Amino acid sequence: MLDVRDVHVHLAERLVLAGVQFQIEAGEFVGLIGPNGAGKTTLLKTILGLVTPDLGQVLVDNRPIRRGNPAIGYVPQKVHLDPDTPLRGRDFVALGLDGVRWGVPLPRRSRRERVERALGSVQALTYADAPVGRLSGGELQRLQIAQALVGEPRLLLVDEPLSNLDIRNAHEVVRLLHELARSRGMAILLVAHDLNPLLSALDKVVYLARGRSMAGRTDEVMTSESLSRLYGYPVEVMRTRGRIVVVGGPDMHLVPPEAADHAGLGEWEATTP
Repeated sequence: MLDVRDVHVHLAERLVLAGVQFQIEAGEFVGLIGPNGAGKTTLLKTILGLVTPDLGQVLVDNRPIRRGNPAIGYVPQKVHLDPDTPLRGRDFVALGLDGVRWGVPLPRRSRRERVERALGSVQALTYADAPVGRLSGGELQRLQIAQALVGEPRLLLVDEPLSNLDIRNAHEVVRLLHELARSRGMAILLVAHDLNPLLSALDKVVYLARGRSMAGRTDEVMTSESLSRLYGYPVEVMRTRGRIVVVGGPDMHLVPPEAADHAGLGEWEATTP
């Protein structure tokens, strides 16, 4: 469904992506993991057709990418809404249909049915008529996913959906996306800086570091040998209490969780001094 072939991207004379390549099949749930500055956002923009690669190619459903491709759904990282926004949940979801159409709108009945299906697929019908500005972070995240689904895409890109959620809601969103990939046969690429909430659900991992990529099953990618090769310096991958911790750099020290969070890396990621 998604085929990224040896993609190179320069931005402001800096090489951001250097030969990134991986594939995602229909029905697969894949995590795009890596520290800040690794190129995750640039890669998403390239898949969306917003950035043109200098070398390489991106195919979606065996076709070259183009801007505004209806086969791709996109869930942005953050949506800022005023608490007094006069918009119901179902109206927010319907924007996923109206925002990309020209000319005569969909017939009212068809439009309503598609919105209802999207709301039902993310279990959001109970608050579909509530003002969006008054919803919790987890509820709004579900509506954002429904908004991307209402256009019935075959590939869904989800940018950092867990960054502002508590542990319970984060695991609920992961479970929901995993089920959507399976039930709809849809390819899903989820961007995250913390791999651990995704461990039980992912089919594959695409790890970005220094603009380069490594893709495969979690147990293939998340090894000391693999990440040392990707980073270009010694890295140790440890598994403790069901979590993955990456330690790297000359002193092989582990960054405290609060420092890692401040750096935007997550508990499992380490940096050089």
